Amino acid sequence: MIKGIIGSMENLSFNNEEFDLIWSEGAIYNIGFKRGLKEWHKFIKKGGFISVTEVSWFTQKRPKEIEEFWMSAYSEIDTIPNKVSQLQESGYIPIATFIIPENCWTENFYIPQVKAQELFLKKYKGNKTVEDLVANQKHEAQLYSKYKDYYGYVFYIGQKI
Repeated sequence: MIKGIIGSMENLSFNNEEFDLIWSEGAIYNIGFKRGLKEWHKFIKKGGFISVTEVSWFTQKRPKEIEEFWMSAYSEIDTIPNKVSQLQESGYIPIATFIIPENCWTENFYIPQVKAQELFLKKYKGNKTVEDLVANQKHEAQLYSKYKDYYGYVFYIGQKI
């Protein structure tokens, strides 16, 4: 059975070993990859699975502009091998990793964002905070287009030991 629950990742009230699977797409960063893996470990049954996505570097070296952007936006960004090590250190056997395809960023995230940004700017015309938010989102999309060979979202799947 799948049941959605609204709440805060900061204060989960589940029982120990309650779940066969914890699945988190594009959200674990809210509390941090390492912290999420460690804190959620107790909620997964022995032999159960964790499946999370995390923005990750594809290369050891990258242009300064994109490195600085991500270190400011999310300092826990790291390479795939280092994220796999963090998965192991948190009590999971790495089962699989795979890079989410580029179209997930473009067709399913950045392109739909354009219309939403237009509507948001129209609704809150003259609001500097809104204008800054949209400008930052547009800048991020431009950086992705320019540097997509260096980073992206990766699925990490582990089994609780």
